[in-house]
Amino acid sequence: MDGYPLKQRFVLDTSLFITEEIREDDEDLEAAVLRLLELIAEAKLSLGVSCYMPPSIREELTTMLEDRGVDDEVYSKLNTWVIAKHPDRYGVQMPAEVVYEFVDEMSTRVDRGLRVAEEAVREAGTIDEEPLDEHEYKTDVDEVVSELRDKYRRALRQGILDSREDFDLLVLAAELDAGVVTEDQGIIGWAESFGLRYLRGSDFPTLLEEYLHASERIE
Repeated sequence: MDGYPLKQRFVLDTSLFITEEIREDDEDLEAAVLRLLELIAEAKLSLGVSCYMPPSIREELTTMLEDRGVDDEVYSKLNTWVIAKHPDRYGVQMPAEVVYEFVDEMSTRVDRGLRVAEEAVREAGTIDEEPLDEHEYKTDVDEVVSELRDKYRRALRQGILDSREDFDLLVLAAELDAGVVTEDQGIIGWAESFGLRYLRGSDFPTLLEEYLHASERIE
């Protein structure tokens, strides 16, 4: 289509590529990622749709893909069609209300984590240090500690902006006036606070396909 009237921009999160939600029947991770990258390439060439990723997210995604043993073709297409760009952390302004909301949220979560720890200490104090029947070297107290880790992690980290990668993603989207594409509920929540457009990763391939089909009908 001449002139690229859409000129849409998207900033992509790691979770978009890793989620099973983008896979078709009997499709493994490598095949799903390659199909997604081919869609991104076609949307770029046909419609001028541009996809970006902060280098911190690129590094995170590359590590995850390496752990899963994907073919070099994936990295080649990723480097070709998804633009790596550092966010302008000094130039992008952030409303004071967003910072206030973050500080308030973290204060609440610290209190919540403290209560989880207190409950675990009380529970551990009431049980004997005896090995569990199914675990020769694991005691009841070890089980309490394991549960504490899970509950503490959920209390402090679930649904919150908790990494520089997440922050880079949002700052870059604000800088480019781009839509955020993610499966991370915490990022979605903060995208709303930043006033950013966002899209679930599971819906992104369908969006690109619809753009491409619509352009074919117009032509």
